[in-house]
Amino acid sequence: QVQLVESGGGLVQAGGSLRLSCAASGRTFSRSARGWFRQAPGKERECVAGTRWSGGSVYYAYYTDSVKGRFSISRDNAKNTVYLQMTSLKPEDTAVYYCAAASASSGSPRHQSEYDYWGQGTQVTVSS
Repeated sequence: QVQLVESGGGLVQAGGSLRLSCAASGRTFSRSARGWFRQAPGKERECVAGTRWSGGSVYYAYYTDSVKGRFSISRDNAKNTVYLQMTSLKPEDTAVYYCAAASASSGSPRHQSEYDYWGQGTQVTVSS
C-alpha cells in the first residue's frame, strides 16, 4: 500500500536546474530516513543525498562529494514529501533518479540497504 512517486525530471542544458519531488502515501515518514539515489547506464546505483531526523526538530543531511554545493535535499513532513533541488547540472548528472524511504527511524541515510520503499524513478538528462 506504500507508494513513492517521483516527479520533476526532464531534459536540461548544462548549468541548468531541476527540482525533483517525491510524494509518499500509505504511511507517514516524518521520523524515517529519506534519500535520493541515481543510476546511470553502466554504473551502479549511488546515493546522492539523504536525510534523517536526529531527534526533536533536528535533522541530518548527507551528500555525496560529487554533488556537494550543487544539490540540496529538503523535506516537508506535513506533505510527506521530500525534494531534491539540483543546480549547476552537469552531463555526468544524467541518470535515473530514485526516491527511497526507510521504515526505521535510525540508521545511515546513505546506504541502499537502509531503505525499504522505492519510487519508480524519474529520468534526468543534462545536455552539454
